[in-house]
Amino acid sequence: MTLNGWIQIVVYCAILLLLVKPLGGYLHRVFSGDRTFLSVALVPIERSLYRLAGTSQNQEQHWAAYTTAMLLFNLAGLLVLYALQRLQGLLPYNPAGMTGVDPGLAFNTAASFVTNTNWQNYGGESTMSYLVQMAGLTVQNFVSAATGIAVAIALIRGFARASGKSIGNFWVDLTRCTLYLLLPACIVLTLVYVWLGIPQTLGPYVAATTLEGARQTIALGPGASQVAIKMLGTNGGGFFNANAAHPFENPDAISNLIQMLTIFALGAALTNVFGRMVGNQRQGWAILAAMGVLFLAGVVVCYWAEAAGNPLVHALGIDGGNMEGKETRFGIALSALFAVITTAASCGAVNAMHDSFTALGGMIPLINMQLGEVIVGGVGAGLYGILMFVVVAVFVAGLMVGRTPEYLGKKIEAKEVKMAMLAILCLPLAMLIFTAIAVVLPSAVASVANGGPHGFSEVLYAYTSAAANNGSAFGGLNGNTPWYNITIAVGMLMGRFLVIIPALAIAGSLAAKKTVPASAGTFPTDGMLFVGLLVGVIVIVGGLTFFPSLAVGPIVEHLAMIHGQTF
Repeated sequence: MTLNGWIQIVVYCAILLLLVKPLGGYLHRVFSGDRTFLSVALVPIERSLYRLAGTSQNQEQHWAAYTTAMLLFNLAGLLVLYALQRLQGLLPYNPAGMTGVDPGLAFNTAASFVTNTNWQNYGGESTMSYLVQMAGLTVQNFVSAATGIAVAIALIRGFARASGKSIGNFWVDLTRCTLYLLLPACIVLTLVYVWLGIPQTLGPYVAATTLEGARQTIALGPGASQVAIKMLGTNGGGFFNANAAHPFENPDAISNLIQMLTIFALGAALTNVFGRMVGNQRQGWAILAAMGVLFLAGVVVCYWAEAAGNPLVHALGIDGGNMEGKETRFGIALSALFAVITTAASCGAVNAMHDSFTALGGMIPLINMQLGEVIVGGVGAGLYGILMFVVVAVFVAGLMVGRTPEYLGKKIEAKEVKMAMLAILCLPLAMLIFTAIAVVLPSAVASVANGGPHGFSEVLYAYTSAAANNGSAFGGLNGNTPWYNITIAVGMLMGRFLVIIPALAIAGSLAAKKTVPASAGTFPTDGMLFVGLLVGVIVIVGGLTFFPSLAVGPIVEHLAMIHGQTF
């Protein structure tokens, strides 16, 4: 570890914190229907969209209607994206002559982008046409991100309202998020990325002659626009196969910093929105502090492990940190920081190959996902995910003092706790059951490139990434097989919607409750005591659920490396 590396990490954290309050204030105005600097241009468009959809900004929905609208919208998106891939060979804007995508891979990809996961069992530049990349994948990058934010806002309304029957209007929340936030921000980001050298063209691939005289095809395309939303919306799917390690997606340290900031920006700002909407900004800062503790712990361990290097390499007389799988233009510090950010935020974009990290360095991305992607998390998903743990934390606090748990003046009763636990436990269900089957099924084992603990970690990482809606991967697993295409797709759908539905049920239940005034026995939830309790609940629940599986993989592999063994 170096001073320069720590300075880069501190600068990143400082800039991020400076963005939280102003961005949170803007988001609060957007979802409250207040006037913004874009209102003059966008209000007429917004109202026209409502008329086309047959709804109104004044027409609110019961939580069941909100959930139904969200599910039907995402089902339609899945079907359209699947059809675009299957018909790709017949559609325009296909200069490389890509054929239709196979059914299993098309289903996996459709489920992946609809759930904001962006797991990719394919190489973008060699599989998807420009039209599918733009009209299919990029569109889902926008609307899947908007769906997550809409669900988070609906859950916040559940805590903020009293004796209400509605939690908002899904179509209004979706429209406002896309129109006032994602589209304007991505237009600006796209222009910045083009200025930094990321390609944005509909022209054909370029044929070049190398210095050795060989012919090489250089893939191009509308990359900047997809990079903008894949980072801001914590989608993560790369236009190019090498993702953010590719120089066309992430040319230099400036683009790398912008991408890391945009991955966390909206998720962090939503904690401030939470505080504003419930009438106490300290509540939002407390949640962000809990996220920050877990994030910084991950950064320290991952950076230390990668800077310490590989003991097996050191035994050969080669000193230094672990640069395997990393780009020299980023180095160890920014590669480790990016890895922690992208797995803490359920983004999944990578500027280094996680499969080449040391055992303990690769364990941190795995832990980030297995904790439920609540360390900032995906846009919207991180907030409603950590609020599930908040419900459990105040329930535990209530048990310790022998009184009915309260949070923000709302009684937390059996229904809310059951729904929260359902949302939390569906993730290990998808991650561990599919992993257990895959490591004994011969056809699935055949896809694993490495034996021993690391091979197990590759399979566990794949299903963890899918259920956590992250999308990053260890590179030693061939996921483009019928078994992995189908089971990973099912895992992604479970990890997305089996969390959202209980979260919206909690929103509806809380919105209908009266607010109870705070008393001398009310547990304060805006101080460091609550932050510590929340961090403890997250770590204990995640540790009890996943530690046995982690012990088989990264920890055993690390111990083996120390003793000079390999697999």
